[in-house]
Amino acid sequence: MSKIVRDPLYRRHRFPAEIIAHAVWLYFRFPLSLRMVEDLLAARGIIVTHQTIKTWAEKFGRHFANEIRRRSAGCLGDKWHFDEMVVTIAEKKQWLWRAVDQNGFVLDVLVQSRRNAKAAKRLMRKLLKKQGHAPRVMITDKLGSYAVAGREIMPEVEHRRHKGLNNRAENSHQPMRRRERIMKRFKSPGQLQRFVSIHDPIVNLFHFPRHARSSSDHRDLRSAAMETWREISHVAAA
Repeated sequence: MSKIVRDPLYRRHRFPAEIIAHAVWLYFRFPLSLRMVEDLLAARGIIVTHQTIKTWAEKFGRHFANEIRRRSAGCLGDKWHFDEMVVTIAEKKQWLWRAVDQNGFVLDVLVQSRRNAKAAKRLMRKLLKKQGHAPRVMITDKLGSYAVAGREIMPEVEHRRHKGLNNRAENSHQPMRRRERIMKRFKSPGQLQRFVSIHDPIVNLFHFPRHARSSSDHRDLRSAAMETWREISHVAAA
């Protein structure tokens, strides 16, 4: 009997790479709980506990997210939309600061306990370090913290402040609101930060900009995204 050759990424895991990658894809691609993913796999005759799926999501999800970030470096837009949303964790308010480009791709997300200029500056510094360049335009609502942070961190960048201009960033919070309900709230700021750092790059891979209006464009983009997913997850096409 020939020995099954495993990809080094999946070494010492009992389940095949295809099952592990599919479980991770289900969990981060759709607003599903771990137990929902467990049930979906069980419907296909794959018996695996939700605790195991959680372990896969944290280990392999981070690897996949890092690879997506590496591949998308330098490919994102030059208009940065900033916004923040409140998340209640253990009866305390935390702020999820988010930056997206003009096409709706998430640039970065940072969980912080404050909604002030210091928190805004921390996000901007992190973005500049990660992106390697400043944007052409920065768009925010009228929260004064952005103006203070922008003058200090990105003084040469045009800053547009208007509630209606910032729908792109505000809309990008919606998937996380759905997750918050499915997961019955996040347990700690650290858990939330770990989750979004994996979730958002994977969502980016399967996010199709508005210009892909026709069904053929959508199919082409979806096929390209799935091919990229197979490459980063080291899974051969069926």
